[in-house]
Amino acid sequence: MTHVAFGRSARTLPADPGLSARIGLTILLLAAVYAVFVTVLWAAGGSVFIIAIVVAGLAIAQYFYSDRLVLAATGARQVSRAEAPELVDRIERLAAQFDLPIPKVAIIESDAPNALATGRDPSHSVVAVTTGILRRLDGAELDAVLAHELSHVRHRDAAVLTMAAVFATVASFIVQMGFWLGLGARDDREGGGRPSVIVVYLVSLVVWLVSFLLIRALSRYRELAADRGSAIMTGAPSQLASALVKISGAMERIPDADLRTVEPASALMLVPAFSRRSLIGLLATHPSLEDRLAQLRRLEAQELAE
Repeated sequence: MTHVAFGRSARTLPADPGLSARIGLTILLLAAVYAVFVTVLWAAGGSVFIIAIVVAGLAIAQYFYSDRLVLAATGARQVSRAEAPELVDRIERLAAQFDLPIPKVAIIESDAPNALATGRDPSHSVVAVTTGILRRLDGAELDAVLAHELSHVRHRDAAVLTMAAVFATVASFIVQMGFWLGLGARDDREGGGRPSVIVVYLVSLVVWLVSFLLIRALSRYRELAADRGSAIMTGAPSQLASALVKISGAMERIPDADLRTVEPASALMLVPAFSRRSLIGLLATHPSLEDRLAQLRRLEAQELAE
């Protein structure tokens, strides 16, 4: 078992070989799928590749403006120390513990208890919390949640997931719009050995489906990694477990109107925010509550054994 140093004085997050291997394998599989996709697009030539470049450019733009887009989509309002002194103090203290630049702090007016972190790198990060989570959690639980979000910042998870989805976005665009735009109109019968429009469409469909599943798996693994980071850096796995139980229970009772406020950024949230819809298994962006609590119990037992 990997030795883990718990406690507030910790400054590093020891690797979890099993989790790291799963993340690495998922990224490797995504790279292989995308390599095949790019090869087919290049072979198709003409308008297909041009459209792919345009869509990829738009996706990459999200990388640079993800923080602003998420804040706008959720209606989050950036706050200063004068407006939210306790929240800013907590985030500054935890950011120092993670050896991170102090992120921007934002509040989302929603009764749905949740939190998120976004930004392309630690120097351009935002941590946002809802008014609902501030009302429901005690200080130690809120620290554990904020540490989870700062773990995402430390590992640049928002940027990783954005970049992982670039070619999936291209594939989705071709699937939805390919025939309407007449992409790849030439086919093998016209010479040149170029893939026909049907081949491009089918390859795009397969790439979109496979990458969708792989990106969801990557998202789940990175949520587990952020849970682990929070538990190690705060030395309190039980506090994050308590927060997750409270939040998950409360989310089931939140009106749809409040859930819709945070739903646009659900994949980045501490827990998924879907208005009366649940995604499980291979389709989920987050691990199950049971899996998250099981990992935290293992970390708690390890801490007690040391």
